[in-house]
Amino acid sequence: MSDDKNLNDDLNEMLGDAKEEAKKTAKEFSESAKETFSTAPESNKKILAGVLGILFGGLGIHKFVLGYNKEGIIILVITIILGVLTCGLAGWVMGVLGLIEGIIYLTKSDEEFYNTYQIGKKPWF
Repeated sequence: MSDDKNLNDDLNEMLGDAKEEAKKTAKEFSESAKETFSTAPESNKKILAGVLGILFGGLGIHKFVLGYNKEGIIILVITIILGVLTCGLAGWVMGVLGLIEGIIYLTKSDEEFYNTYQIGKKPWF
């Protein structure tokens, strides 16, 4: 009976140690993941939005990437509806504006881009 109690105490102690070690590891992983994911998206959004602005600026895809849905829809409607009515001129103008915005996005520093377009929510230029 005494051996069972000692074995039970030993198992409980080992289980407690394993539990504490798992908590410590999970906390370290969580902190590392927060640090990694809190800094990576800004630069990725900057590059992605800039390249999409340059390549597909007339469709407003770069606005959707940054979360500016209303502005993205405005660009898309101007490109499609007014583009048909003006024989493509409006679509060409929106493409040039997208090109300019893409270049602006890519020439800003990561911090400036993040503060201007993701924190400050500046939707145009």
